[in-house]
Amino acid sequence: MEKSTELIKRGYSALALAYLGDSFYETLAREHVIGDGNCSISEINRRIMDYVTAVSQSRIAALMLPYLNETEAEFFRYGRNAHNSHRSKSAQALEYRRATGLECLFGYLYLSGMLDRARELFSVAAAGEHKQEEIDD
Repeated sequence: MEKSTELIKRGYSALALAYLGDSFYETLAREHVIGDGNCSISEINRRIMDYVTAVSQSRIAALMLPYLNETEAEFFRYGRNAHNSHRSKSAQALEYRRATGLECLFGYLYLSGMLDRARELFSVAAAGEHKQEEIDD
């Protein structure tokens, strides 16, 4: 499935990449949450929300931005700046746009075969969310 950066840029809209990236990102989140040990499905679902809502993804995107290389940042901006008529009920417009940027980035990473890099960036999200939980407690 590995595709070149140029082929991805020419062949996929930002929203198509975000659609794919949303699924891949959620899979990484599920692997992370379940990897912490067995717990009830309701607890898994509660913990997943710390990663997959637009508000959470916006916060995570801010944590990840300093770690992105130029190409990754370009795909984040590609998604963030995409025209999307859908609006989230729980997130403000800027948060929703950042979340779309994050999803677009993960779509790019998936299609380009950079799964290890995606996991590396997701670990930044996981570490940031862990720190947020400590602050909230």
